Amino acid sequence: MLHQPDRPDPRLDHVGERLAAARSLDDIVSALSACTRAAIGCDGVAVILRDGGFCHYVAENAVEPLWKNRRFALDGCVSGWAMLNGATAVIPDVALDPRVPVAPYRRTSIRSLVMAPIGEPEPVAALGAYWCAFVFLDAVTVGRVERLARLAGDALARIRVRDAAVAAAE
Repeated sequence: MLHQPDRPDPRLDHVGERLAAARSLDDIVSALSACTRAAIGCDGVAVILRDGGFCHYVAENAVEPLWKNRRFALDGCVSGWAMLNGATAVIPDVALDPRVPVAPYRRTSIRSLVMAPIGEPEPVAALGAYWCAFVFLDAVTVGRVERLARLAGDALARIRVRDAAVAAAE
């Protein structure tokens, strides 16, 4: 990840507030899928959860239906690559990057994407941002995706700590 300093960014404030208020994984997924497109300026977003050896596309907000409710092998897709490597994939041209499986993308309008892992030290999810045109994925854009992924990871960690405390008290 680029890990740029978290500077105030009005485009991300609303999403950050929703993630800070999240009380469940569903709240995190809902906040990311509802608000990320506008915050980043992309044509589509997907929220992907690690599910054993698979990537489960649990939510999307895109100009066309893409992957929602589909599962792909963890080692055979770019979201899995981001989770397995704990690194952001910055892909200006999906047709030229070996981390992107050609067949599923051939029938879509996706041309550029950023996929950031969610959760530390071992990512348990990923946030994907897609563009229908070839775009220059500058540090600011990539930083926004990474910041939202980091905020989602923080929210997830907070929920897990709370759930563990509740379970221990019972």
